[in-house]
Amino acid sequence: MPYRSNPVDDNPHPLRYAAVATAGVANRQGFIELDTNGSAGATVLAEECALALSYNGIAQAVMMVSPHDLEDFVFGFSLSNGLVGSTDEIFDLVLSGEGGHWQAGLQISSRAFHALTLQRRHLAGSSGCGLCGVESMALALPNLTPLSRSGLPPLEHLADLRGRIAHAQQLARASGAMHAALYVDEQGAITLCREDIGRHNALDKLIGALYRQQIDYKRGFVAVTSRCSLELIHKAIRAQLPTLVSLSAPTALSVDWAIRHGLNLIHMPHSGAPRLYTPQPTRDLA
Repeated sequence: MPYRSNPVDDNPHPLRYAAVATAGVANRQGFIELDTNGSAGATVLAEECALALSYNGIAQAVMMVSPHDLEDFVFGFSLSNGLVGSTDEIFDLVLSGEGGHWQAGLQISSRAFHALTLQRRHLAGSSGCGLCGVESMALALPNLTPLSRSGLPPLEHLADLRGRIAHAQQLARASGAMHAALYVDEQGAITLCREDIGRHNALDKLIGALYRQQIDYKRGFVAVTSRCSLELIHKAIRAQLPTLVSLSAPTALSVDWAIRHGLNLIHMPHSGAPRLYTPQPTRDLA
């Protein structure tokens, strides 16, 4: 059953989310333990679906995503991949489908559509790499506008961040197969959590939610549970996120891009103090 979204509608119709209200609920799957008893059991597994995105009637990408918060994903994906300059350029969104097959049809501004046609990009449906389908080095290493330098979050806002993230990840607690992107506000509280089987999908969903809910996200920071590779840095810079905190170590290229583009980058190791990679330390390192 299709439903239509208007991004400027402050009072969405109660049926707006009806089509996907239960889509993110993971199924219980039976199994047999490989032991001498061959015991039977059941566990919750994460679901995924193919989501085909089209812009002004032209097919653009097919992504493998977790089938929940699809509207947030579409907005965040469009913004963080440079397909629109702002969410104001998305005039309409229609989602339709069921089960493992969904379609998202967007109507965007003529300016955005013209820019899109100049650099067409077809994404194979991988959930693991945000750069799949890029056809040139210029698209893989784009020219991005540097951010204005922002202050670092207070150290106390990073306290027990791993534990608080684990508590916020409801889907991961059930299935164990989910990445997350979270927003920590100026009080240090986790106020948004978006999960997905794909790490870049989770960040797209969070970016979409921040913009759609008109949250003053520059007052806090974004945390991701996945490894911090280059495409996440691209997304953070495009979305003008001031600080990105990662539970896994960043790549060297990611640190280089964060330094050059003014993105605060912090790694939270399993043990020990948080590691600040950008802005660069002012003291000599031993």
